[in-house]
Formats: sequence, structure tokens, C-alpha cells
Amino acid sequence: MGARERGSVSVLAAIWIVVAALGMLGLVRVGDAAIDAGRAATAADAAALAGAAADDSAARRAAAANDAVLISIDRTGERVQVRVRVDDAVAEAAAVRYRLP
Repeated sequence: MGARERGSVSVLAAIWIVVAALGMLGLVRVGDAAIDAGRAATAADAAALAGAAADDSAARRAAAANDAVLISIDRTGERVQVRVRVDDAVAEAAAVRYRLP
């Protein structure tokens, strides 16, 4: 090994460590976004069901119980459609209230 080659492996190893760390950071961010999307979908489902079973305030409480913010609620007859936000994720869900005869 010549004097010019000494330490070149250390530099390459350091570069690979930085690249790997950045890749892991990217994966963590993607994972967080996926978790937020799932939480938003769950909150939207809960809010839609609560809204269909009761009223708008029940939908808001159901969203808040799932750490979400109710963005909108639309009622058309027995059908309720909601939009909620959890961090950067937004989800929609709908529910219909069926009345037993």
C-alpha cells in the first residue's frame, strides 16, 4: 500500500455511513407518513360512524378522540361524509344510518 492510498478506505466508509444514515432518515419519514395516513383513516371512519349515529358534535368528538381534526362534515339524507386531518395526512370516510323498521 502506497502513502497516497492510506486512509482512502476510511473516507469511503465515512461516505457510506452518511449515505446509509440519510437513507434511514428517509425511511423513517415515509414510515411516519404511512402511520399518519392510517391514523387519519381510522379517525375518519370513527367520525363518520359517530356522525351517522348521532350528530356533528359526536363526529367532532370521535375525531378528537383519535387525535384528529374534523375538517368537514356533509350530510345528505341519512348519509354522512367527513374529512379529517392527522398531522399532514387527510382522510375521508362516509357512513349511512339505517333505521330498523
